[in-house]
Amino acid sequence: MEFHILPFLAFLSVVVVVVASHAAVSPEAYWKSVLPNTPMPKAVKDLLPNEWMEDKGTSVGVGKGGVGVQTGKPGKQTNVGVGKGGVSVSTGHKGKPVHVNVKPGKNLFKYLYAATEDQLHDNPNVALFFMEKDLKKGTKMTLHFTKSTTPTTFLPRQVAEKIPFSSEKMPEIMNYFSVKPDSKEAEILKTTVKECEEPGIKGEDKYCATSLESMVDFSTNKLGKDVQGVSTEVDKETLLQKYSIAGVEKMMGDKAVVCHKQNYAYAVFYCHKTQTTKAYVVSLVGADGTKAKAVAVCHTDTSAWNPKHLAFQVLKVKPGTIPICHFLPEDHIVWVPK
Repeated sequence: MEFHILPFLAFLSVVVVVVASHAAVSPEAYWKSVLPNTPMPKAVKDLLPNEWMEDKGTSVGVGKGGVGVQTGKPGKQTNVGVGKGGVSVSTGHKGKPVHVNVKPGKNLFKYLYAATEDQLHDNPNVALFFMEKDLKKGTKMTLHFTKSTTPTTFLPRQVAEKIPFSSEKMPEIMNYFSVKPDSKEAEILKTTVKECEEPGIKGEDKYCATSLESMVDFSTNKLGKDVQGVSTEVDKETLLQKYSIAGVEKMMGDKAVVCHKQNYAYAVFYCHKTQTTKAYVVSLVGADGTKAKAVAVCHTDTSAWNPKHLAFQVLKVKPGTIPICHFLPEDHIVWVPK
C-alpha cells in the first residue's frame, strides 16, 4: 500500500533550499566525517537522499522486504517466512501447523509485545526466530529473501528536525503529509510514533532515529567511534529455496546496536542496544547458486521479554531459557565494535 505526500514535498523543498543555502552537510558527508574508515552498508546506501530530493516525485509505501526460514528434522520442522507485512510460521511439532501473521504496525523486534490471536491464526510474514545452535556450517534452511520496495529515504537531519515526531503533534504531522486522520496511512504514522515513545524493556537503551546522522550519533555514543555497520545482502531476489550455511563469523564483542527500519513517511529506524546481544554474519549458498551474507542477531538473555512474545510461541520455549536468534531483513542494520 502506498500513500503520496506531494503537498509535503512543497514544504520539504523550501526547507531543503534553506538548509542547502547554509552549507549544510549531507548525510553521506556526515558519515564520512564521523566514520572515515568505515564502509557504508548497502542498507544505508539504498536510503540516501537522491541529489537532495531535487525535482523528485515521492511516494510512501509499506515495506515488503524480509526472509523466511525452515529448520529442524522432518516432522519437527519450524518454517518462518518474512516479507509482506508480517511473519508466517508453521511448525511440524505434533503434526499440526501453526500460522502466524504480523500485520504492519506491530514490530516483532519490540519484545514487550505479546503475539495476538490474529497473529497466531493469520497468514504471512516479518521476522524470524531460531536457536543459536542452528548457526553452524552445513545447516540447511529453506529461506526466501526479498528486496524491500519501500521508496522512503533518509532526510537530512536539518530537515527531519523541522518535522514534528510525537503523538501530541499527530494532527500537525498528518497535515504535513496530507493524510486523512481516519485512513490506514494515519494508523501507520500513529503506530510508529507511539511505539517509538514507549519505554524499552529492562536493560535496553532504545531510540528512534529520524535521520542517518542521528542513527550514527546514537550508535557511536553507545559503542564508541571505532564501529562498523553491517546489513544483510543477497546476490539477487529468488523464490523460496533451500540454502546451506557455508560459514558463520561472530562479530566483535557481546554488545551491539540493532536498528530496525520502520513503516513511516521517510526513513526512521528503531534502534536499541543491550549488553546481552551477539551478532553473526552468516554466509549462505542457495540451491540455485545464489549467495547471501545474512546478519543474525542472538539475544542471550530473554528473561525480560513478554512471555507471550511470538518468539516463544514459535520455538516453544520460555523466557530466559535459551538464546533466541533472528535474521535481519535487508533494510535493517546492526552496529558492532570493529
